[in-house]
Amino acid sequence: MSQPVSPRRRNLAWLCLGLALAPLGASVAQAPASPTTTSPAALMDTKLNDGINIATRGGPLSVRFVAPGIVHVQHPGTDAAPALVLDPAAGLPAFHARRSDDGANEPMLASDRGSVRWDRQHHQVRISDAQQQPLLQIELAPALPGSLSLRHDPRDALYGIGGYNATEDASAGMLRSGKQVAMSGEQGHAGAPFVWSSAGYGVLLDSDGANFTLAPGSISAVDATQRQADYYILLGTPAQIFAELAQLSGRTPLFPKWAMGFTNSQWGIDQKELLQIVDTYRSKHIPIDNITLDFDWKAWGEDDYGEFRWNPAKFPDGPSGELKKQMDARGIRLTGIMKPRIHLDTVEGRYASTHGFWVPDEKVSDDYFSHKPVKDINFDLAAARSWFGELAIKYGYDHGIAGWWNDEADTVGSETEFLNMQRALYDSQRAVSNQRVWSINRNFWLGSQRYAYGLWSGDVPTGFASMAGQRARMLSAVNVGAMQWGMDGGGFKDGTPTPENYARWIQFGAFTPIFRVHGEFAQKRQPWVYGQVAEQAATAAIRLRYALIPYIYSYEHARRASGVGLVRPLLFDWPHDPKLRNDVDSWLFGDWLLASPVVEQGQTTKDVYLPAGRWTDWFSGKTYDGGQTIHLAIDSKRWSDIPLFVREGAIIPTRTDPVDYVGERPLTQLDVEVFPAAQRSTFDYYDDDGNTYNYEHGTYFLQPLSVQRRGDTVQLELGAASGSFKPALRHYLLKIHGAAATGVSGKLKSFPNLEALQQSGGEGWASGHDRYGEVTWVRVSAARANSITVDLKH
Repeated sequence: MSQPVSPRRRNLAWLCLGLALAPLGASVAQAPASPTTTSPAALMDTKLNDGINIATRGGPLSVRFVAPGIVHVQHPGTDAAPALVLDPAAGLPAFHARRSDDGANEPMLASDRGSVRWDRQHHQVRISDAQQQPLLQIELAPALPGSLSLRHDPRDALYGIGGYNATEDASAGMLRSGKQVAMSGEQGHAGAPFVWSSAGYGVLLDSDGANFTLAPGSISAVDATQRQADYYILLGTPAQIFAELAQLSGRTPLFPKWAMGFTNSQWGIDQKELLQIVDTYRSKHIPIDNITLDFDWKAWGEDDYGEFRWNPAKFPDGPSGELKKQMDARGIRLTGIMKPRIHLDTVEGRYASTHGFWVPDEKVSDDYFSHKPVKDINFDLAAARSWFGELAIKYGYDHGIAGWWNDEADTVGSETEFLNMQRALYDSQRAVSNQRVWSINRNFWLGSQRYAYGLWSGDVPTGFASMAGQRARMLSAVNVGAMQWGMDGGGFKDGTPTPENYARWIQFGAFTPIFRVHGEFAQKRQPWVYGQVAEQAATAAIRLRYALIPYIYSYEHARRASGVGLVRPLLFDWPHDPKLRNDVDSWLFGDWLLASPVVEQGQTTKDVYLPAGRWTDWFSGKTYDGGQTIHLAIDSKRWSDIPLFVREGAIIPTRTDPVDYVGERPLTQLDVEVFPAAQRSTFDYYDDDGNTYNYEHGTYFLQPLSVQRRGDTVQLELGAASGSFKPALRHYLLKIHGAAATGVSGKLKSFPNLEALQQSGGEGWASGHDRYGEVTWVRVSAARANSITVDLKH
């Protein structure tokens, strides 16, 4: 929860845009040998490969590849420290681009991803893709320090820079044009000095704030701090661009596995009601893993570290750790709200005053909850971060608070306040514990993802219009690298959602990265509050989410490895489909599911555009050719349907035995839905202990599963497993949809039906029917390589 915030205390004046570079000539210099790896923050001091060096009035300009798809443009020797958007701990492997020079005119560098050519005659640097199709031109002309000017095809769609505040009109969707400010913003906003195009390029400024002008055919930007121009051009598909962005800005640590489940945030309860809520979830077998507590959990306003410790009146068993034991027995994690402000007339407030930890020039104000004087901590100070984080561990984490809900640090005019608030908690927890850090935060600045950072969309209103607007907010946040996104399901403020609105909001939330509900003081967001029909629809959606946890958790690994998370816009995979340039109605949930939840009241039909390919309705089994808009009948009475489609080639691991929380029972059999296509497809199934950082040292389980249909056969491949983690998993039950088998290669025994196969307890196969039509079940041992050929019925 939080109160409405005041306007930002900043004056982002618009600057004239252009480039402070007037060409005087160019030279191509031989660079010295490079080290094995280098940090993006140190690129200015280390030449990874031969570069094109251009003499300009603003000083020499270096243009060079630092990775196959990353071009670095900078003034060598720039003294300014790299911005927080760059990961100081990241390493780029040594890379040497291919060089050619036609003599005096056009030196060129090339990689497998593209090429860079210096055109002396026109005073331009030309950047092309791997097929030598032009992408960008860097204009070299007089302008302001710290500015850049790029030319591109006027038809290119542009994305990135920023998302939307909680109450901002989001009808523009994902596309970006005109004057844009890269900033962290307030209340749900996500920002980055990063603009990209589905045409095959992106631009990342080494900056903690920038002003952009996007016009048809041009991108101009000025670093808000007026430093020398220093930026990166990223080349490739959208997925490749975001992989490169992760290389530069930092990869995400894994959230704990329980965070893949359902979270109920709550404001206005005590220990007795907490136990009642949890026990009702359990008695109804509605899965849940996390209760997030608002102001109630703290001794807010009291002296002696009240901002950090349990409220002993409301939660008498909190300080002793007994409440944690009770929650552990129920399979529940408790996470708690954190505020950036400290009460002045306290031991901790006086310490902050003595050490200069307050936000500069901020006036004292009365806290709206305690009505006592407070000020905000300046988290940009390393000493303040250490002090704050250590107190949070001592009084909160050590007594049962398993994660952090950081609220209201978005009002002080700093792009990095929220980033550094969570950085304080992340660094402090990792210093004392191997248990994974979890957080949600009210805004995002690129680089935050390095600190186990989730974003929620702020204090949004209830109602269908607000719910519909969350789609553009989510996908715009993803488009600047905020891959861990969630919202206050049901809406935070403006009253109680209708039963229909609540049910539909739960269905929407089940297909977002962070699945969570919340309401303002005394508002309840438990499914049973909204009547039997809404409870039934919401419960079904929550249970479906839990059935998909093996699929969802694999994308924790995928996001860390590739930079692309669980949710992404459809244009990531179909960048050249004009109907998807600004489609926020549907999105990919992993590689193989397309979700398009109902967001209109009383809707009886819904049009859904399906991209190219073959699609299967998850619930009905009906198939559709892509590249068209389909018309679906919608259940407007019982709200029982979620438009959800399976992409041809899909491999979707599921858990079919119901659980009330993640990890309630060991998973010994993984049921894998397989929809073979003529083109080979692969899914990397990932698992680990779900709680610790041991995966950073190789303690994980990773096994690739592949499938391809070849005429009258389906070829299944189980690759060799990697990692030292040994899961409880013993078998895969591969459900091969589309045809019944006449035989399966190897020594697998045939069984008359699925029941007999399951009862055998071992490997084998059977054929039959399910909601998708004919199916062949193949049960094989997990963790070992295998090749299986399924002969299909003629």
